[in-house]
This record gives sequence, C-alpha cells and structure tokens, in this order.
Amino acid sequence: MSERFAKKWETRREEQPFTNRIKEAVKPPGPLKPRLDFAVRRIELQVQKLDQATDRFGQRDKTIFARIVDAYTKHDTARANVFANELAEIRKMERLIINARLALEQIVLRLRTVAELGDVVSTLGPAVGVLRSVRAGLVSVFPEAENELGEIGNMLSGIMMEAGQGSGMTLNFASVNEDASQILTEASTVAEQRIKEKFPDLPPGMPGIPTSAIGEKTTETS
Repeated sequence: MSERFAKKWETRREEQPFTNRIKEAVKPPGPLKPRLDFAVRRIELQVQKLDQATDRFGQRDKTIFARIVDAYTKHDTARANVFANELAEIRKMERLIINARLALEQIVLRLRTVAELGDVVSTLGPAVGVLRSVRAGLVSVFPEAENELGEIGNMLSGIMMEAGQGSGMTLNFASVNEDASQILTEASTVAEQRIKEKFPDLPPGMPGIPTSAIGEKTTETS
C-alpha cells in the first residue's frame, strides 16, 4: 500500500494538526475506511430488513399452504387451485428476497476483508455490480430497499474511484462482471436449496411451484 493511499485510507487523528481537527469537527473530510465501514453497516441493515420480510412471507406461506390442504381434503379443487397460484407467487417473492439477502451477505463479508487488506478496487467493483443487480430484482418485491441500495452503490462507486486514483490501480471490468455473476449464481443456488428445505411440496395433482431462481433481473450485472 502506497504511503499516499495509506493516508487516504485512514488518517490517524493524532498525526493531524490541531487546526485540521477543528475543521474536521465542522466538516469531516471523509477518509475512505470509515466511509466504507458506514456503507457496510447500511448493507447489514438492509440484510436485517430482508430477514424480517422473509419471516413475513414465511408466515403467509404457511397460512396459504394450510388453506390449500384444507380445500384439497374437501375435494374443492377450484378453491385449492386459486390458493396454489397465490402460493406460487409468494414463493417466487421468497426466492427473490432470500437470494438478495444471501448476495448482500457475501458483499458484507468481502467488504469486511477490504477493511483489513486495503484491496479496495478489485473488491468494490463486483460489490457494486451485485448491489445493482439485487436492487433491480427487488424493485417489485421490496421497493423500499431500492433507494437505499442505490445510495449505497453510489457511495461504494465513489470510494472505488478515489481508491483507484490514490493507489494507481485500474479496474478489470471483465473480471468484475465474472466475480459479480459468480456471487449471484452462488446465492441463487443456496436460495433455491433453502426454499426446498424450508417449505413442503404441494399435494400430488396440485399446480407446481415455479422453480426459476431469482428471476432474470438479479442475475444480470451492470
């Protein structure tokens, strides 16, 4: 890590002139590491909100599933089909949310590593790509997360640009897209497995539940 970048990454307070500390109290200059830590905390907050959304959808899933079984045992096929279609939509949204949650969790783990290694540019590139894809996938399911994830993505892009200028590193876009796609693919695979483990299948003869993972939007990288 170059000396110039090290200073930009995290300036020691005791090394700063007293007059600069006064200026900081009025308008902090914003070194990279504290800003990155703040972005990570904001992502973690979104993960918690997605967990809460998963719990809500899970309760709804159980309720609808019970209604399907009840209608099915009463040979009310028409009513059972209506509930089955509703359950299919719920589980599709659950896959979206679980996939997004897993992808964001991977981003947090990588950004925590950045805080230790200073390997900013190569890590933030895929992270920004994943955030954009997750944001696009959640628009119709969890719209309140859209603006927050957009702001976090912009913050990380700014940090990445400053880190690149300070360290002299350039971004390999092909590698970035590949890493982002790998993160999203792994999250999608785990999400699908968790859905299968968490929720029972419908009774034989009932409409099937869509098995497509998180939808095309979340598997694209920008």
